[in-house]
Amino acid sequence: MDESYKIVLDAHKKKIELLISRYETLLVRNRELAEALGQKDAEIEVCRQNLDNSNEKIKELEQKIDRLQVAGAFEASAADVKEARQNIARLVREIDKCITLLND
Repeated sequence: MDESYKIVLDAHKKKIELLISRYETLLVRNRELAEALGQKDAEIEVCRQNLDNSNEKIKELEQKIDRLQVAGAFEASAADVKEARQNIARLVREIDKCITLLND
């Protein structure tokens, strides 16, 4: 009888050790995932700030354009129009990048 109890106890001991090992592995993985999530959250927050800044800049530029049009001072050369379009295209690309990161 004593030998059978020992066999059963040894089997349970091995199962418990295996469970503890798996638990510790999962704890490490959980910490890694939490850290990765924290980094992702930080990146998302930076993109949100960039997006907010870009949106604010767009609003300011739109207001400036409106004021210039109302004042009759909107006389732009072809080079100015090209530069303005390039600036707007750059801002739109930056906003698109931020939106893509936010959707990930």
